Amino acid sequence: MPRFLIEVQHPAETVACARAVRELLETGSHYVSHAEFGCLDDVHTGWIVLEAESHEEARRVLPPAERAGARVIRLTKFRVDDLTRLIEHHGD
Repeated sequence: MPRFLIEVQHPAETVACARAVRELLETGSHYVSHAEFGCLDDVHTGWIVLEAESHEEARRVLPPAERAGARVIRLTKFRVDDLTRLIEHHGD
């Protein structure tokens, strides 16, 4: 199953940090409750890595208010023999 990285940013304000963390932790979703945050390093973003069938399915684990602004990225591990496929994907 494909793996996705979900990235959710919030403003660099104490109240915004607390709200973002609380909102993600209180959703009840196993994935969301394991989000990791960069706030203590002044990177006001939360990240979640999960398996899902599609970008849309991955996005649905977020609270509705966070879905539109989230970045959902399919993760791929490459091996040396995957380089041809990567180059063909880019069309160079």
